[in-house]
Amino acid sequence: MSETIFADGLVVKKNENAPDFVLCNLSIKTEDFGKFMKANSKNGWVNLSVLMGKSGKPYAKLDTYEPKEETVAQAAQHSDDLPF
Repeated sequence: MSETIFADGLVVKKNENAPDFVLCNLSIKTEDFGKFMKANSKNGWVNLSVLMGKSGKPYAKLDTYEPKEETVAQAAQHSDDLPF
């Protein structure tokens, strides 16, 4: 299991009184989050996962998943098989 890298400058808040369609609110400290994005950007993107902690509070962490080369090649091959 890889180390959890928390998103600096990003706070995830869940309001229990909000309607069901409101998943969460995000507060961004631009200076800290900007540094975090520059440090963790790959091809101009930073992927984050919003998870629920054991404490019951939501948080955001860096999503470090990278598909294996075979998986990407297989997906491209299957797209050629589509009838449309």
